[in-house]
Amino acid sequence: MSRMVFRSAALAAVLLLGGQPARSVSAQEAPELAPYIMLRSLQFVQDTVALGDHSAGEMQRFMLNKIDSALRAADTSTFDDPRNVDAALIYAMSGGNPATLEYLVERDLSGNFDSRVADALRKYLGGKGTLVAKSLGDMAIEYRDQAIGPYVALVSGNVTVPENPVGALEYYDIARLGAPGTIIEEAALRRSVAIAVDADLVDKGLAYSRKYARRFVHSPYASQFVDFFVQLVVEHHPEIDERDIDATVEFMDVDRRREVFLRIARRATLDGKNDLARMASGKAAALAGMAADGPEVLARLYRGVASIPTSDVGTAIDDLAAIPEGELSPRDQALRAAAQAIASEVLRKPTTASLAQDAGVKVEARPDAENDEASPGDEEPGPAVVAPPASLESSVEIDPEIQTFVESGRSKLSEIDDLLKQEGVVR
Repeated sequence: MSRMVFRSAALAAVLLLGGQPARSVSAQEAPELAPYIMLRSLQFVQDTVALGDHSAGEMQRFMLNKIDSALRAADTSTFDDPRNVDAALIYAMSGGNPATLEYLVERDLSGNFDSRVADALRKYLGGKGTLVAKSLGDMAIEYRDQAIGPYVALVSGNVTVPENPVGALEYYDIARLGAPGTIIEEAALRRSVAIAVDADLVDKGLAYSRKYARRFVHSPYASQFVDFFVQLVVEHHPEIDERDIDATVEFMDVDRRREVFLRIARRATLDGKNDLARMASGKAAALAGMAADGPEVLARLYRGVASIPTSDVGTAIDDLAAIPEGELSPRDQALRAAAQAIASEVLRKPTTASLAQDAGVKVEARPDAENDEASPGDEEPGPAVVAPPASLESSVEIDPEIQTFVESGRSKLSEIDDLLKQEGVVR
C-alpha cells in the first residue's frame, strides 16, 4: 500500500473511533458508532480518491461494507436522529447497497424517512430515474442547504441529462457549490464539461475546465476530463486560442501539460487544423525536462505532419524521415507513412503524364495499427493498392455512394431533357 493509503486508513480509523487516537481496542471496548459518524469516514476516503489517492479504493469498499452492516443492525430508534437518516440516504447515493435503503424504509414506522426522497432514490437506483426526474429536481432545490442536498442535486443532474442536458447544468452547479473539494464537486464539474462540449457552450466549457484542472487534475477520472477538453479546444479553434489553453493547463504539472498538448496536437493533425497542431506540438517540445524519448518523438511527428501543407514541406519530410521507426506506435507509424506519401506527391515535379488521371499511391497498412473507425466485422487490413489507369477512358474505382449520386444525377438530367423536348423547349 502507498504512503497515502496508510494515511487514509489511519485517519479513517481515527474517525471510526469517534475522533480518538487509534490504539488497540478489543471487541468489548469497541464503541457503537452512530451511522452519521461512520459516514464521515466514507466521505473522507472518497474525497481522498478524488484528490489523487488512486489506491484508496480498497478502503472505500471496506467502509461501504462496515456502514451497510451498521445500518442493518441499527435499532429503529437510531433514525429518530435526522443525521442518521441523512447518513442512510447519502450511503445509498455513494455506491452503497440499494437493498439496504429498501430494508430501512420498510421498517420505518415512525416516518423518519421522507417518503418522497426514498421513493425517488429507489427508482433512480433501480435504473428508472428518468421517471422521477422532475420530482428529484424539485427536491434538489428544496434540500440544497441540507446535508443530502449536494447528493440529491448530483442525482438530479444525472437523470436530467438524457432529456435536457443544458438544464442539468443547474443541478450540477448546485451540487458542486454545496460540496466544494469533494468527490461530488469532481463528478459535477467533469459532467458539466462534457455537456458544455456537446452543446457548444464554449465559455462555460472553458470555465468548468479551469475549475476542474485547478482542483482535480490528479483524480483517477482526470483522463476523461482531458478527452473532453481536447475536443473542446480542437472543435472551437481559433475561437479558443493559445491563451485560453494556457489558462487551463497552467494548474497542471509539467508531465500532464505535455500530455494535454500532445493530445491536442494529434487530434488537430487528424482534423486538418495545422496551425493548432504546430502550436501544440511546439508547446509540448518546449516543456522542461523533455529528452529524446516518446513525448519528444510524438511532438516532432505531429509538427512534421502539420507542416506538410506549408512552404516548409521539404523540412517536414526530412524531420519525419529522421524519426526512428521503433519509437512510434503502429498507429503513429501509419500516420507517418500516409504523411510521407502525401508530401512526396506535393514535391513531385509535373510531367505530361500528370495531366492524365493520377496514378495510385501504395501505402502499406500495418496489421497491428489501431483504427479509430474500426468496428466488429471489418475486414483484415492489408496493402492498399490502386492500379494506375491505362488512359483517361480507363475505369477508376469510385466510392459506391458517389457513383450512385452521379448516376442519379444523370438520370434526373435525362428526365428533365425529355420533359423539355415534350414542351418543345429543346429541339
